[in-house]
Amino acid sequence: MIKRALISVSDKSGVVEFARELSSMGVEILSTGGTAKTLREAGVPVIEVSDYTGFPEMMDGRLKTLHPKIHGGLLSRRSNPQDMEDIKKHGINTIDAVVVNLYPFEQTISKPNVTFDDAIENIDIGGPAMLRAASKNFQDVAVIVDPADYSNIAEEIKNSNGELSRNTKLRLAQKVFAHTGRYDSLIAGYLEKAVSGGGSI
Repeated sequence: MIKRALISVSDKSGVVEFARELSSMGVEILSTGGTAKTLREAGVPVIEVSDYTGFPEMMDGRLKTLHPKIHGGLLSRRSNPQDMEDIKKHGINTIDAVVVNLYPFEQTISKPNVTFDDAIENIDIGGPAMLRAASKNFQDVAVIVDPADYSNIAEEIKNSNGELSRNTKLRLAQKVFAHTGRYDSLIAGYLEKAVSGGGSI
């Protein structure tokens, strides 16, 4: 059952409506920075990740979600007694859904006159880490990377008493790995151009 979701998105299309749907079904929402602000201003109850972890965002937002209370909540296997004992011992709650899309690296590098430093700052670190962790544990965690999936996911959760089917979660996990694979390829291609250009593009 989906009881807790972490929402952190660069592309905020449809996220308020989706978060509102989840909240209306009793889902607790964790969020970061700009996403938390957007949701709060829309009247959606939200807990800041920094309040949940007890660790502030820092380094201009570079460090937000890379924390055991986040990744323990994503990677813990609900059917594994040792995992559940570990998270209980360390005050970690399970996270049942992750709604994440990544820094707009592709859009950034397609801008005319973009600087190399700007491109590097738009390489997402925490987002892919959460997506991969949740997808590895897809049997227990739903992971949503595409805003086009929001309405179907909300409908299935609503019609299935707070659950998503294993097939749905597997499909979402496959979509994530295709997405992060493409994202990494774009970064590798950009850096390859920098290397061949003597360290600049």
